[in-house]
Formats: sequence, C-alpha cells, structure tokens
Amino acid sequence: MTAPAPNRRSARFFIGFLAVALLVAGVLSYLASPDPDGLDTVALDGCQVVETDAGEHLDGTCIAQNAGEHAFAASPLADYAVGGSDGTVGLAGVIGVLVTVVVAGALFQVLRKRGGPGDER
Repeated sequence: MTAPAPNRRSARFFIGFLAVALLVAGVLSYLASPDPDGLDTVALDGCQVVETDAGEHLDGTCIAQNAGEHAFAASPLADYAVGGSDGTVGLAGVIGVLVTVVVAGALFQVLRKRGGPGDER
C-alpha cells in the first residue's frame, strides 16, 4: 500500500481541522460561561452596580466608570451572538470560524503565488 500524496494528506488534515473547529465553535461554545470573570471583575473593583430607572449606574471608584461602548457594539456579531440574540452563540462561533478560514485561505493563496527566492517559475 502506498502513502497518500502530500496534497491529499494536507487536504484531509485541513478538513479534519475545520470540522473540529466548527464543532468547538458551534456546539461546545454553549457550555462556556455567559458571565466570564477576569477583566470585567478587575474593571469593577471598587464599584457597586446600582439599578436606577435609567438603567445600571456604577457607584464608587473603579476604572469601569470611564468605559463606553466600542465602535462595533452595534455590529451583527457583537457580544458573541448574532444580532445580540440569546442562544445564537454557536452560530456566531461558526460564522467566525468560516470567516477566519476564508480570510486565512485567501491570504495563503496570495502568499503562495508570490513564491519565495528559490521558487522557479
């Protein structure tokens, strides 16, 4: 039995990699915490969140008082959800994986066509 051709092995590897990435993004993402700690917790140190008629207000002294919405807050995939809808985390993950694969694939194709110093064409 002969070994598979390098292109065929590469294609199988990338298809397997894509399948695992889509599985993680589309299925396992639902198991992630909806309220991650870390940076948010540190930014809120020294403050209390107070509910008012106008919404949440921070009382105290913390760095989160200076925070505002970022430029992409109204984008379709903001907050790891499609259109801000709850329950679309997996779909947002799948879209992110596919966009990343397309952009990386296009970049690799452009770089491959340029060739290197030892490339004879």
